Amino acid sequence: MNPFTFNTANSIRFGAGMIKQLGEIVKNGFGTRVLLVTDPGMIATGLVEHALAALKDADVEVEIYADVQADPPEHVIQSAADHAVRAKVDAIVGLGGGSSLDVAKLVALLACSNEKLADAYGIGNAKGPRLPLVLIPTTSGTGSEVTPISIVTTGSNEKMGVVSPVILPDVALLDPELTYGLPPQITAATGIDAMVHAIEAYASASPNNNPMSRMLAIEALKLIGSAILTAVHEGTDRQARADMLLGSMLAGQAFANAPVAAVHALAYPLGGHFHIPHGLSNALVLPHVLRFNIVTTPQPYADLAPAAFPELSKLEGQERAAAFCDALAKLALDCGLQPNLRAMEIPEDILPKLAADAMNQSRLLMNNPRPLTEADALAIYQTAF
Repeated sequence: MNPFTFNTANSIRFGAGMIKQLGEIVKNGFGTRVLLVTDPGMIATGLVEHALAALKDADVEVEIYADVQADPPEHVIQSAADHAVRAKVDAIVGLGGGSSLDVAKLVALLACSNEKLADAYGIGNAKGPRLPLVLIPTTSGTGSEVTPISIVTTGSNEKMGVVSPVILPDVALLDPELTYGLPPQITAATGIDAMVHAIEAYASASPNNNPMSRMLAIEALKLIGSAILTAVHEGTDRQARADMLLGSMLAGQAFANAPVAAVHALAYPLGGHFHIPHGLSNALVLPHVLRFNIVTTPQPYADLAPAAFPELSKLEGQERAAAFCDALAKLALDCGLQPNLRAMEIPEDILPKLAADAMNQSRLLMNNPRPLTEADALAIYQTAF
């Protein structure tokens, strides 16, 4: 067996009503003054009040930074870090979707280490130390609460990543009740995103692809595959919501250690140029990238297919891998997601630019099981159009 490294959050707490334990977790482990990092949408939902009540009950003082944006730009991260420094907080709590959690990770780093954000980009460049960190997801998709990755929008539309075990949280707190109010479109997009994490982790060409990640990826697909349509169309189903949140976390653990590949590389330019939510960007290119990959490397996808779609177990090899691609495309449609780039009002003449930008994601493309050129990327976008 090849050697590998597997890192994850120091502590994971999962369960309905778990948010009520937040105050005691912080007070007993990290201090009595925190910065809560979230976004305006979370404030509007009222979910932040649950966190504030738990912290207040434990006599923990709270500063709030609620200006996180989707696809967070550098200035938002620096503003939040400056807030943490001025407030002299003991710890950082991130509450929300992937953007809020990603910002919280970097705030914990920048407010403590004196590192500059520009120096932290890349793999292993963030050195720390950081402030204590608790992450609380409110969507079932990014898995950010258990990943050593934070994605930042640089310039007008480019995305870069900070990848380091230093930014893994001390505590990932998962409460399915926080996801009950997710609208169907967000439930669908984030759910497909989590499936992509599991699929790409399992098939990753990374030398750190490992048995633990593959096991977690399979279990994630079982949970999400059986729950996603119920969660989308019957959003108050408690079991479906719990399965989605747990599946998302398991997929996060998988790809945190066996990194994702070309699906994400081609999705990022869609988000950067058109501000399409990350999960939807992944869904739009997913079946097309997989159809490209199975030409030379069908087996990982044939292995995975029955986990998400048990009825595919009767097929074998290339046929099963191709059916897996078709089933994923149909699932996105059944969830109510847009079918193609044209439906997102993306002009066809920008496809060459998207392909060129995708090639900048070298840290992701190197993990793809089939080498992919700029011409290949353009052909995939054209098929997805």
